[in-house]
Amino acid sequence: MKNKTPESDPPKEFIEGVHYYFENGLMVLTERFLLERGYCCGNGCRHCPYPKDAEKDQRRKSSSSSRTDPAD
Repeated sequence: MKNKTPESDPPKEFIEGVHYYFENGLMVLTERFLLERGYCCGNGCRHCPYPKDAEKDQRRKSSSSSRTDPAD
C-alpha cells in the first residue's frame, strides 16, 4: 500500500459543503477532506482527525528543517 504524502494526488473533486466550507471569508477544510488527504499538515486545522501528537511532530519536523545551523 502506498503511503500518503504531501506529494500524493489530491482528491479528484473538491466540493464545497463536502470537502470545505467558507466561514467569515476563510476556507475551512472538513474532516472528510483531511481524511481523504491522508496526512496531518501540522497547521492545527479545525477539523483535523489526526492525533494531536501527529500535529506536534509535523510542526517539529517543519521548524527543524527551516532552521539553519549557526556553525555553517
